[in-house]
Amino acid sequence: MKKYKIGYTTGVFDMFHIGHLNIIRRAKEQCDRLIVGVSTDEVVESYKHHKPVIPFEHRLAIVGACRYVDEVVPQESMDKFEAWQHLKFDAMFHGSEWKGTELYNSYEAKFAEVGVEIIYLTPTAGISSTMLREKNGK
Repeated sequence: MKKYKIGYTTGVFDMFHIGHLNIIRRAKEQCDRLIVGVSTDEVVESYKHHKPVIPFEHRLAIVGACRYVDEVVPQESMDKFEAWQHLKFDAMFHGSEWKGTELYNSYEAKFAEVGVEIIYLTPTAGISSTMLREKNGK
């Protein structure tokens, strides 16, 4: 497994669960330093059309307390290349459900120009914040 210097991953991390922990842990195993972007409430509302159950400041504190996370930053835009311009990571970790999509194909091409690799991680089966929300009638 290749070891990257600086890795980056993002998420809403609403109702922090084992799937979140697994993605963060598996990303950290592949890099010396892991930066995690936590989506602001405004960013989440802009594309999911609902507020997260857990407020942004709480989600930021929860993710920041995880031993695998070296730095936690607000994700104020969905533009991953914009994040790279500020953070200069050499690997971005993302869920494999996005692999092959038009958006991530374009990210792969753009990131390749600056030497950044996208590593796709398989989500933990049987758990997601959406599933938890639906199970609890939210």
